[in-house]
Amino acid sequence: MGKKPKNRKWLKWVLGTVGVLLVLAVAALVFVNVYIGKSSPVIEGESAVAILDGDVKVTRDEIGVPHIEADSDADLYRAQGYVQAQDRMFQMDLSRRQASGRLAEVVGAGAVDTDKFFRTFSLRDAAEKSWDGYNDEAKQVLEWYADGVNAYMEEAKEEGTLSYEFALLGYEPEEWTPVDSLTIGKFMAYDLGGNWSTLAIRHWALNEFPEEKARELFIKYPENAPSIIEANLEQPVKVAGQFDASVIPPEFNGSNNWVVSGDKTESGKPLLADDPHLGLSTPSIWYQMHLESPEQNVSGVIFAGIPGIILGHNEQIAWGVTNVGPDVQDLYIETPNPDDPTQFRYEGEWEQAEVRDEPIRVKDGETEDFKVVVTRHGPIISNVLYKEEDPGALFSMQWTALEPTLELQAVLSFNKASNWEEFETALEDFQAPAQNFVFASTDGTIAYKANGRIPLRKSGDGQLPVPGDSADYGWEGYVPFDELPKVVNPESGFIATANNEVVDDSYPYHITDFWAQPYRYERIAEVLEASDDLTPEDMMALQMDQKNLYAAEFLDGMMAAVEGETDEYNDLFEMMKKWDQVDSKDQAAPLVFHKWMKQLPKTMLAKDFPEDVYELLPGKNHITDQMMREAFSGEEGEWVTEYGGTGKWLADALKTSLGEIEEEFGKDFNDWKWGDDHQLTFPHPIAGASPVLGQFLNPDPVPIGGSNITVQAAAFDAEGNVDHGASWRFVADLSDLSSAYHIVGPGLSGHMKSDYFHNQVDDWAKGDYHETEIEEEVEGSTLILTAD
Repeated sequence: MGKKPKNRKWLKWVLGTVGVLLVLAVAALVFVNVYIGKSSPVIEGESAVAILDGDVKVTRDEIGVPHIEADSDADLYRAQGYVQAQDRMFQMDLSRRQASGRLAEVVGAGAVDTDKFFRTFSLRDAAEKSWDGYNDEAKQVLEWYADGVNAYMEEAKEEGTLSYEFALLGYEPEEWTPVDSLTIGKFMAYDLGGNWSTLAIRHWALNEFPEEKARELFIKYPENAPSIIEANLEQPVKVAGQFDASVIPPEFNGSNNWVVSGDKTESGKPLLADDPHLGLSTPSIWYQMHLESPEQNVSGVIFAGIPGIILGHNEQIAWGVTNVGPDVQDLYIETPNPDDPTQFRYEGEWEQAEVRDEPIRVKDGETEDFKVVVTRHGPIISNVLYKEEDPGALFSMQWTALEPTLELQAVLSFNKASNWEEFETALEDFQAPAQNFVFASTDGTIAYKANGRIPLRKSGDGQLPVPGDSADYGWEGYVPFDELPKVVNPESGFIATANNEVVDDSYPYHITDFWAQPYRYERIAEVLEASDDLTPEDMMALQMDQKNLYAAEFLDGMMAAVEGETDEYNDLFEMMKKWDQVDSKDQAAPLVFHKWMKQLPKTMLAKDFPEDVYELLPGKNHITDQMMREAFSGEEGEWVTEYGGTGKWLADALKTSLGEIEEEFGKDFNDWKWGDDHQLTFPHPIAGASPVLGQFLNPDPVPIGGSNITVQAAAFDAEGNVDHGASWRFVADLSDLSSAYHIVGPGLSGHMKSDYFHNQVDDWAKGDYHETEIEEEVEGSTLILTAD
């Protein structure tokens, strides 16, 4: 059964534009087979690239991974830029445009609001400021990489072989710059490091509900900060009615990673596993590569548009990350001068803000004037949250990623590090987003560090907006690098993270109170603790594990509460009680359980929230989980009591969920399967413009197991589309780093005529890994980039 892909707001305009163009060209087969085929990447033979100093060998292996061999780092990074552009030029251009707030130039008026949002969030401005802090070596790498991208673009424009998407949208990409790469890096910090919407909605809740009801909507209520609560009540900022969910990153953009010491492995050497959880789409956010020169031999993945390898291994070490998720964005309640809206009150005086003119060019329309106003704390963001500004108070945002940071410099050092000491030194430059790094080396060391800038606040704990007019609030530095959470060679023999809480109450600094649910971590730890002869195959199996510990905690209590209310569901509950609590695709129980859990916050909370605020309410299931825990222990809270009690709440939610299931799959639960609803799609951003495009650009949906709380992460939207999960799976055996195991779904090429476009979809669903060599001669399609 096919699923409708979920699109962001600006994409609707892309779809409309492409759809019109496609209708005008309905000689579709000729277009696909002739024009589009002409733009497919050249991967065999020779190609002259004048910027090179010498010949470079590029071999794509059987799965499409480019192995680049060059005689110097200069040619290696030039070739990396060239090869990435071959496969991903449209994705790269769209990424830099979105992060820079320049989509409307090629999409049209429908992208103006999105452009305003990203201009205000100032990612490109932060990238430009970061450039000055990079050392000469890193700047040179960025310039070499940009030279390679531009060499490809120049060639493609001359030969008329730019990727077909550019023709569909009617434009050509402009020159690539080093700041474009840094801007894409800043966008990833945005995707992984956001909590501003959480603060805005908590501010709204304090002003909307009695204190006891508002208290239950916080993960941890800030009882020690009455002055901050009072400030939120005295200066309400307009929030409800304008939030645009399309620009908000998915909640808990998380991951799994773990590292096991040689004491617990069959080989006697460490094992490392990593699977970052991001949006699943065509093409993948990751681009897998192997880079080799006399100075380095490194393999792994990188974001298209950036040089180096951000995650992976070389001949001596391996590393991976998950998201720490610290509170790194603070909102300030700013009071503008009634006579000059670019001035804001601070310590009893009006202080002039910086004003940046950011005119937004619009395809087939007039340029729209736009200004970004930046206070001492950061940009005013209220004007992109709602259309009619409240003349009273506004929100500004302070964020670690808006400061100059040096992540790419760190990445380039990772690639050449040979031990933990060198790797940890490189981590000092990796400042935003904060990440849980796990590390292993061939010398037997395993290590972990929660790395990045984590603010030290003068007052408050980052859970609510704070007054912007007082020097009593703000940041006074960051957690010292040497005091960030760190573990080296623990007695337990393993280290694992899954966006779970990584510190206890003894840790002296605030990181966040909003951790991911613990179930993935608990399952990983359960498996790793149980064996002392682990193998790479065990690590791959654990990455595909579908055991549901969420159900283990709640399901019995939920059924008991409903059975106390009605006997209507006895037969269904008999089936549920026999469930092995594995989210396998062929069982009915996971379908019932997940639909039920997703419905609980809707049933309890949605009626009391504006639609846009409810959609962005942080940790909906965290909130209702805590309500259930308290209710099951005999302490029903205000929300549950007002609703009519635990049994009524759970029964009503179950009835609604079953109604939805029956409407789609019939009344007999013996015919239901999780995989009939829960399907892997990898949608292409422009495929929704036409059924014809969808046929070519989207893979067929695949029924799969797992869920948002299993180790095999497979989060899903309201229609059941699996749109978030392991964007890359990676396992490294430190007893032999001549190769490692990878899956990048749906494939490595962004071109629909490539053999590597959707060739890893089934691999992703089944857990079939590809072994990537870094020392042996690789067989495949070889392209020689010549310096002539």
